This record gives sequence, structure tokens and C-alpha cells, in this order.
Amino acid sequence: MKYTKPALSFEQQADQLLSRGFEADRARLIETLSQVSYYRLTAYWHPFKRADDTFAPGTSLDKIWRRYTFDRQLRLLVMDAIERVEVAVLRTLMVEQHVRKYGPFGYREVKNFRPEFAGDAHRRMVDDIDHETKRSREPFVGHFFTKYSSEPGLPLWMAAEIASFGTLFTFYRFLNLPEQKQLGSLLGLSAKVLESWLFCLNYIRNLCAHHSRLWNRELAIRPFVPDAKNNAEWHKPATPDNRRTFAVLTLLRWLLQKIAPQSHWADRLRELIKNYPDIPLNLVGFPAGWETSPIWSEKTT
Repeated sequence: MKYTKPALSFEQQADQLLSRGFEADRARLIETLSQVSYYRLTAYWHPFKRADDTFAPGTSLDKIWRRYTFDRQLRLLVMDAIERVEVAVLRTLMVEQHVRKYGPFGYREVKNFRPEFAGDAHRRMVDDIDHETKRSREPFVGHFFTKYSSEPGLPLWMAAEIASFGTLFTFYRFLNLPEQKQLGSLLGLSAKVLESWLFCLNYIRNLCAHHSRLWNRELAIRPFVPDAKNNAEWHKPATPDNRRTFAVLTLLRWLLQKIAPQSHWADRLRELIKNYPDIPLNLVGFPAGWETSPIWSEKTT
């Protein structure tokens, strides 16, 4: 089957929406479509579409735009939290743990990781770090090699500053299990749960970097929810649905309580929700009574 839909001008896109029952001032709708593409906005008006492609009564540009701006501000909040987690957990705690045991260049030795990291997998990680080192314009890189020209790479605490989240996640995945457990224990987590959270955050970070939707999204990579036996607070008043963004917000809340207890990130999230009372939070995965959860009910963070 061939794709035969023609490209439409902004004016034609607006007229098509209006003909299907979309409520908007035409001039403003054209201006909006020239700033945010028709296709990007489809995710926000999709819940209002009927089987015949017309819109349910009351589907307006104002309503859709508020969902879009809520989602944009939610992404900014999530990216802020992920940055804190990335810097504290991967670029600081994990690095400090590894260099104290294996030295500044121990990451270049495959013997300092799990046996299954042997061969091409470890080599690719080191090559990725070296590639980023060569591309970097950070002054500390040039200064290091000017002074230590015989070294094949940067010390890990420098390399970690230019490595990608994905590379650092690979580093964590192949740490020896005792080291994974040691890092997880600092955060009140098992190694398995922490790995799933970092995997999910890498995915969420990429979504946010490409301005993709968090509202009303079913997650392709889902974080583990800690078990009820040892982590009862995760299951009050209800277990978070790990297919939805609320589970990610909750794990970020948990991690920030550990690494930045002075932060007011949760208060900022509550303020965002307060400013958008018309946004259906169930489509983000918020359960009824979520504010009463022990994880969310504290005043700080």
C-alpha cells in the first residue's frame, strides 16, 4: 500500500481541523500550526477524535494547547530531576566507588568488570569514551594531555564528565555485583531495581531531549517497582502503574530524597498540577489519593 496523503499548507491544515469540528479562531490556529506541527499536536487531540475523524463537541485549541504546555513544563521538571540523578549517582558516587577500588584508569581494564563484559562490549565502551574525549573542547581535556602525554585516556573522574548517560549506564550494568549492591544500598535499592531505573531514565531522558510526550504515554521501557514486603511505602495508597509516567515521577522523587533532600522539586510538581486543574492526571498514571503516599506526603524535596 502506497502513502498518498498530500502535504498541506498551514492554512489547509487549519481548515481541515475546523471542518471536523475543532473549535478555534482560524488565524490563531494557523499561527499555532506554524509554530508547533500538526503531527506533534495530534497526540494531544487524539483522545477527542471520533471514529469518523471528527472531534467531540468542546474540543478547542485552548484545551489542546493547555495539555501541550502542561506536558512541556512536565518535561522540564523531569529533565531537571534526571540531571541531578545523573550527576550524583553515575558521575559522582559510581565513579568515586570505582576509582577508589581500581584506580583512575581501572575502567580501561576489562578484568575490573563482570566476566560477560569481556571482548567487544568493553572495548566499545572504552572506544565511546575515547571518541568523546577527542571530540571534547573542554579545557581540562587539553590540559591533561599536554601534561600527561603518555596516558592513553583520561582518569575516570574526568572521562565521566564527557561520557553520555548511555555509556555510564553501560558502565553500571557491567560493574561487579558487589559494587552494584554497594551503590544501590546508598539509595535504599537493590542492584536489580537500580539498574531498571537507570535504564528507564536513559529512555525518558532521550524522550525529553527530543521533546516527546510524557503525558498520556505508555512507556516502552518500564522501571521495576520495589516489592511490597520490603518497600511498603511504594504500594500506598496504590502500586504505581509502571507503564505510565507517574511511576517515573515517583522513582525520581525517591532518588531526590536520597541525593538532594533540600530540593523543592516535588513542590514544583505540585504547583504545576495546581496550575493545570483541567489536565486529566489519570492519563499520566496518577492514582486517586496519590498525595497521601508516604513517598509524596513529606513537605520537602
